[in-house]
Amino acid sequence: MVKFSKLIKKLKKKKLKISFAESCTGGMLASKITSISGASKIFGLGLVTYSNQAKISILKVNKKIIQKYGAVSSQCCEAMVKNLAKISKAQVNVSVTGIAGPNGGTKTKPVGLVYIGVKKSNKILITKNIFKKKSRKAIQHATVKKTLEIVESLI
Repeated sequence: MVKFSKLIKKLKKKKLKISFAESCTGGMLASKITSISGASKIFGLGLVTYSNQAKISILKVNKKIIQKYGAVSSQCCEAMVKNLAKISKAQVNVSVTGIAGPNGGTKTKPVGLVYIGVKKSNKILITKNIFKKKSRKAIQHATVKKTLEIVESLI
């Protein structure tokens, strides 16, 4: 697994800042990165936009996107990461939205479905992930791990 300390070193070396907009991880990414000394050099902003209202009012996600596709969708994830980039002014922006369970899943959107968005410069990567873990905490941890791997591969 990629370590946050390694990521911080890499971001520092490349003089990049990172920001997060989290939903189903509830601030876990921000918490993990800020638990490491030196994070203030590369981390500026972490938003937990858990409710649809927060996504709309803080991240300026168009409510039509949420009405049409839902908060757990590639469209919402993309809007979250694009708008986070405008707010944060960081070079690397990350958005996470998903269903951590144990309830809330459907046939088309099962528990464990998580979209991870990363915007670096003008490149945007949205990944659809289905984590088969059983518990809410396990899904959140798997999401953090996968997010780290994606960011690491892009910088």
